[in-house]
Formats: sequence, C-alpha cells, structure tokens
Amino acid sequence: MKKWLLSYGQIILGCVIGGLAYPLFLVPNSIAPGGLTGVATILNHLAGLPVGLTSLVMNIPLFILSYKSMGRRFAAASLFAMVLFSLVIDIFKIEPLTQDILLGSVFGGALLGIGLGFIFRGNATTGGTDMLAKLIHEKFQVLSIASILLALDFVVVAAAGVFIGAHHALYALICIFVSAKVIDAVLIGFESVKACYIITCAEDKITNRLMNELGRGVTHLMAKGAYTNTERPVILCVVQAREMVRVKEIVRQEDGTAFLFITGAHEALGEGFSSLNKQER
Repeated sequence: MKKWLLSYGQIILGCVIGGLAYPLFLVPNSIAPGGLTGVATILNHLAGLPVGLTSLVMNIPLFILSYKSMGRRFAAASLFAMVLFSLVIDIFKIEPLTQDILLGSVFGGALLGIGLGFIFRGNATTGGTDMLAKLIHEKFQVLSIASILLALDFVVVAAAGVFIGAHHALYALICIFVSAKVIDAVLIGFESVKACYIITCAEDKITNRLMNELGRGVTHLMAKGAYTNTERPVILCVVQAREMVRVKEIVRQEDGTAFLFITGAHEALGEGFSSLNKQER
C-alpha cells in the first residue's frame, strides 16, 4: 500500500505540474514539444481544438494496441496518467504567464520535464509516441525505440514548422531539449557526485584519512602497471563534489607523486548517500 500510494502520488503530482506547462507557457505561444500533445497543439493552433482532449483521443487507440505488452500494473498506472494529464491541460483555465516565446519554451520545457519526470518515477507514461515507438519497434526490430522516438518528435516539430511557423519549430526544439535535461535531473537527481581513483604508494595512509576525516567508504581495486609490471591497489572513493578539495589535499600531503583522476557520477546510492530504499518506485 505504501509503494502504491507513493507511486500514484508521484503520478498525480507529475500530471498537475506537467499539465500546467501547456496553459501557462506552451499553448499560448504555439509551442509543439513533440509527441501527440505536440500534434494536439498544432491542431489547437489551426482549428482551436482542445489540446488535452485531442491528445487523449489520439492516445486511446495506441493504448489499446499496446495494452498486452505493458503488463497490468504499468498499463493501469499509464491509463490513469494519460487521462489525468489530458484533463489537467484543459481543465485549468488560467492566464498564461508570458507571451514571450523564448521564455515560454524554456520555462514550459522545464515545467513539462518536472512533470514527466515524476510520472516516470511513478512507473507510468502519458502514452503518445512512447507507445507508438514500441509498436513500430515490434514490427521493425532493426530500429531502436530511441531512434524511433527521435524521428517521431522530428516529424512533429517539422509539422509545426509548416503549419505554425519555422521560428516556432526552432523554439519547440529548445523546449524539447530543456524538457529532456530536466527529466534526467528528476530521475537521476541534482546531486553532484564524484568518483576518485587514486594510484599511490601511500595507499594505507590515504585510505585511513579518507575514511576517518571524510567518513567515506574506500575500495581497493587491484591493477598492474604496464611499465613496471607490478601490482598495486587503486583507491576508489566516491564523494560529494564539495569534498573534492579535501580529497586533493589529503592525497597531496601523503604522496605528492600520486596519480589522481576524477570522474562524474550521476547518482550515488547506499551508505553515506541517498538510501536505496528511498528509490523504490
């Protein structure tokens, strides 16, 4: 029950946030951010059709065709998200926050990305081109789902360029880009984490200081130097970005000839970071 409430709570929150992007930013500025809602936005510009209801009508046959491959729980959650998302777009009759198309594309994309991110975290989808891409992939498995989605979004944006205007299509690309980045941030997290690899002769001293002074776990990976042909441990330690200065100082103090390289990590889960149990969807 707890998982169910968390899942549907995220879906409801995502539908409200993402759905508001349309009356606040996207529809008033005729920005079609890909997908079936993008198609509905084009139809709204041409014939005044309601964006939410139009996208829902287009989604229903795709949902019926895709139902068997979804799984019961995912299908139920997606149907709920699809209907609620469409209703939110049309129900809220509110004044747009801006008539500036650039601001509309940036902030509309950000709001849409936040909403879709929460919907995905709730293990659901709003349907649209996601389902269509899966259906095409089943028929033509040589095409990846990602490439099909990209092609479908390109077709929608190109149609916006033809029926609304070329500059609107360009702003729609900005919206899609911002939305994709924000979705990643919601799904992966905003936390900046670094993985540090240290090759040194003072592995014991550096290891102890990292564990005692920073409170971070340390792992030793055995490696062999190609030049000396000798084995020595490589210290691996994952830290917050703000702790990097302290890591460098510890390494410099203990071994000025050490080799240190740092890579970015999208997310760290486990002791010292976010709990794995909090990541359940």
